[in-house]
Amino acid sequence: MSDNSLKTVDVLIIGAGPIGLACGIEAKNAGLSHLIIEKGCLVNSLYNYPVNMTFFSTSERLEIGNIPFVSIHPKPTRAEALEYYRRVSLHFSLNIRLFEEVTAVDKKEDTFEVITDRGLYTAGKVIISTGFYDLPNYMNIPGEDLPKVRHYYRDPHYYAMQKVVVVGSSNSSVDVALETYRKGAEVTMVVRNESISKNVKYWVRPDIDNRIKEGSIKAYFNSRLTAIRETEVDIETPDGKICIENDFVLAMTGYLPDFSFIQKLGVDCSLDENQTPCFNQESMETNIPGLYMAGVVCGGMNTHTLFIENSREHAVLIIKDIIGKR
Repeated sequence: MSDNSLKTVDVLIIGAGPIGLACGIEAKNAGLSHLIIEKGCLVNSLYNYPVNMTFFSTSERLEIGNIPFVSIHPKPTRAEALEYYRRVSLHFSLNIRLFEEVTAVDKKEDTFEVITDRGLYTAGKVIISTGFYDLPNYMNIPGEDLPKVRHYYRDPHYYAMQKVVVVGSSNSSVDVALETYRKGAEVTMVVRNESISKNVKYWVRPDIDNRIKEGSIKAYFNSRLTAIRETEVDIETPDGKICIENDFVLAMTGYLPDFSFIQKLGVDCSLDENQTPCFNQESMETNIPGLYMAGVVCGGMNTHTLFIENSREHAVLIIKDIIGKR
């Protein structure tokens, strides 16, 4: 899939997620040489999603490169998405280097030097499309570093017949709670707010509400986890602190962009709590000429505002700007 001899390109893209791939497709269609570098596997974030995950969007809204995404389900699954993006990459013969990590990007007069753990590349333009799935949003409580605590979830069978605490009330938290419950886990949810999130998938919401109402899944609202130990956890509730027996804590508390990497590149970010990267909305170019951003990483801490379906257009804007400046 990659040209190992290509060390100098018009456009170098950091991140081989759906939007990074879309940028590669637009570059190739525009006649620009390109290279996509990814520190993990192809569409690494999607690969790390739960095995049984179903997308909220319909398949056509996840399409890139005008290649149809055919799904046998009303809502496509993780497995279907992995297959789709793999086939799209092969269809366009995208130049991709996987399991290679970018460690530095140095701006020269009119080019960039991109340093990875495997070599050095030169690029006229650089696009950052790194997503936000790499860094968990930690709770910063005692015991969070214990092996029983997981910030990533793959398959429910592992937790069969175990006492599981699920932290959060988002789609991922609800999916984890329901899936592990149906594999025989004793599930307790700890929710900071007064109810399950209003953004939970509409076809799932009645299920979780009914399980909580009947007591099959215990839920503590307006509560937070305060400490984790080998065989128990502490929960601060409106009625005071309680301690319950526990085998695993699944902290579905969200994920963060790698702000340290972004700032190391010299990209300005807003000074408020959202830390939104600064870029031109019409071109996606940052404060560093020739350095662009694409995809969900553009949202800073607002990781739930940008998705594949409403950020795939970033690729079109970027390549249009690059061509216009040549």
